[in-house]
Amino acid sequence: MENLIARINELSRKHKTIGLTPEEVVERGELRQQYLNNFKRNFRDQLDNIKWVEDEEEESKKE
Repeated sequence: MENLIARINELSRKHKTIGLTPEEVVERGELRQQYLNNFKRNFRDQLDNIKWVEDEEEESKKE
């Protein structure tokens, strides 16, 4: 993940200074999509691990 972010930043700096080749524009797009997919997956995982207080209260009542 760190390598991914480093490469995205490198391409961003190059874009601001001298510009990107068409291949680098495609690469930047692919890397950004990878980053977003990783972010979404990690966010979903965090949401899946949330325990709601109401759910815990209902479980304790059943016991």
